Amino acid sequence: MDKYSLKLDLQLFAQEKTEKPTPRKKQDARKKGQVAKSSDLPGALILFFTFLALYALGGLIEDKLYSLFTVTFNEYMLWDITVTNTLAMFRELIVQGMLFVAPILLIALIIGIAGNYVQVGFLMTGEPLKMKLSKLDPIQGAKRIFSLRALVELLKASLKFIIVAAVVWTTLWGEKEKLLALSSVPLEDLLRYAGRLTTLLGVKIGAVLVILAILDYMYQRYEHNKQLRMSKQEVKDEYKRLEGDPLIKSRIREKQRRMAMARMMQEVPKADVIITNPTHYAVALQYDATVMEEPKVIAKGVDYIALKIREIAEEHGVITMENPPLARALYDQVEIGQSIPPDLFQAVAEVLAYVYKVKGIR
Repeated sequence: MDKYSLKLDLQLFAQEKTEKPTPRKKQDARKKGQVAKSSDLPGALILFFTFLALYALGGLIEDKLYSLFTVTFNEYMLWDITVTNTLAMFRELIVQGMLFVAPILLIALIIGIAGNYVQVGFLMTGEPLKMKLSKLDPIQGAKRIFSLRALVELLKASLKFIIVAAVVWTTLWGEKEKLLALSSVPLEDLLRYAGRLTTLLGVKIGAVLVILAILDYMYQRYEHNKQLRMSKQEVKDEYKRLEGDPLIKSRIREKQRRMAMARMMQEVPKADVIITNPTHYAVALQYDATVMEEPKVIAKGVDYIALKIREIAEEHGVITMENPPLARALYDQVEIGQSIPPDLFQAVAEVLAYVYKVKGIR
């Protein structure tokens, strides 16, 4: 039986990258510019919204162009040919032309920025621009060219071409009767129809490319997360590295201490009495007979913290009593949120009775 037994190296299972990437791994990859991003999405969005704007503003642009040509042929062409007139004419034509294209360019700019921002957020890093000699390795280059990823990119490009060609073909086939009749229509109607058909094709192609780009983005996210996967050993090592960092641990403890201190100080105004040492210790007691069986400690501290407790108590009119033995005993024996022990009942009851007498509570 031992002759045919197989030796299993359990270390191999620990090295398999089966675990999701940790937030630290994702953060490090982001700093290096390694993010899930589809390069097709911004271009597809720009194409779609640009042609959509042209389609929506087609009538306005047509009127502006007609007015510009009318002024050009009816006024500018009648001017004397001088340097001043020529410069003035070209200056006016350039300004009008920029007014035509400025809204479209602005839309393209905004959509281009938004297309990148929705994918990776705000990210500035020069890591991808650094010179790496490994990129000049011909063997690694050949592996990238003939890799599975390159095959997937080729299939994506082929599928994109086929779908876009199908959209163009079906659109033109639906317009075949109008296209055949173009030879008999006036030039003005011909140009108007050509502009409408071009913008319609642009909107349809842009919409298709946006859908394909969204699918590509989902694929890129899957591939990105797959590349960042970690082995069980890597997850353990990172956890040990982070937990073992004394700076991180000290920051965590400091933050927890501050939060606990803030919560404790918020409870001081609810106290019935503050028992002090008088300078070194301060313990805040609360007792509500309707909901509590015994009084409980809601705040305590020494030195600076004790001083802050007394200050807050004074600001909110909470009675402060000096009883060094009781203050020391409560501080040493009772934690915050706990009820007082039976051996301190008598002393605390006397203090509360005095407090109620001062407040006029029977």
